[in-house]
Amino acid sequence: MAGLDASAVASLLKEFGQRTELRGGNPYRARAYTRAAENLRTLTLPLETVIAQERLREIPGVGEAIADIITRLHRTGTHPALEAMRKEMPESALEMLSIPGLRAEKVIKLYRELGISSLEELEEAARQSRLQSIKGLGPALQNKILEGIEIKRRGQGQRHIHRTAQWLATAEANLRASHPDLKRVTPAGEFRRGCELVSDLCLVAEAPGLKTGAQKIQASEQFTIYLTDTSCYGITLLLATGSHAHLESLRALAKTRDLVLDESGLRRGRKIIASKDENVIYAALDLPFIEPELRESGNEISLALKGRLPELVTDRDIQGILHAHTELSDGTDTLEKMAAATRSRGYTYFGVADHSQSAGYAGGLKMKKLPNSMPPSSD
Repeated sequence: MAGLDASAVASLLKEFGQRTELRGGNPYRARAYTRAAENLRTLTLPLETVIAQERLREIPGVGEAIADIITRLHRTGTHPALEAMRKEMPESALEMLSIPGLRAEKVIKLYRELGISSLEELEEAARQSRLQSIKGLGPALQNKILEGIEIKRRGQGQRHIHRTAQWLATAEANLRASHPDLKRVTPAGEFRRGCELVSDLCLVAEAPGLKTGAQKIQASEQFTIYLTDTSCYGITLLLATGSHAHLESLRALAKTRDLVLDESGLRRGRKIIASKDENVIYAALDLPFIEPELRESGNEISLALKGRLPELVTDRDIQGILHAHTELSDGTDTLEKMAAATRSRGYTYFGVADHSQSAGYAGGLKMKKLPNSMPPSSD
């Protein structure tokens, strides 16, 4: 029997982590399985090749123990520990862990005391106010669960942009390791457009030796790699970035100038006018360069023609930070270090919002410690 691919093993490893969390064990170990599963999905070489070359531990978050689990999952499709945990709770219950604010211990209570074993049953019970009969599951949490279910529905199959940034960074590292000849590698799709939630994960990579213009590789269900030669890098990046509405508006504008915009570039008949650089493609259409974050509705094309494109806020415009936690609650650095880092960035203000003593779960700052925690005045 052929071994499972990276995507299938990642799904099993994620389940391993979820069931470990529901056992009430070490939460850091459970999260380690989940992080390793995410990074496993970024592989650009077949999993069997990575295992044969003994390179599993090069994947971020994969140590010796997790590497052994991955190997067994790949070769057998299961693991004794996973099979044992599967007897404790049905698979449908795992989906409840994806609800924001619903911790593992609450999921266990819902299952053991109310027999709730799926997201559908949870929603029905919350709408019928049946959760309040369980100690620790009051009206506030009940409403939070219903809000969380709605958030999950709206964000199905999507990642927050900061999570996507980490994921794509790992994917790029894997891609460069498996294809050391690559030059530029650029994230595209919704991430490059700055969307808060990202569903299409893709990288565009310049492969100098490629002879076919551009090549699309579907690395997994959500992850696409576009390999392109130097001459088609600009058009490949443009098309991979989108959005659909933006590209349709560009094509409509090109048509008014007797031009065609397609995978080969911007052309008139068979003659390529521009394809190597995005800037040149826009310029050939009498447009200024349109920043990826503005490429959404298609209306930006008419604004660009009129010279009325909005100006983007950039990192240079940020003057300070309003919400930060120090090591006095659940942060990792002292107030002094964070203030110094703020000054080093040239910021003009810095706001601290450490948890109060009522937030025991986050090491909330107690009043008796507050006077001693303040740095000496500079006045």
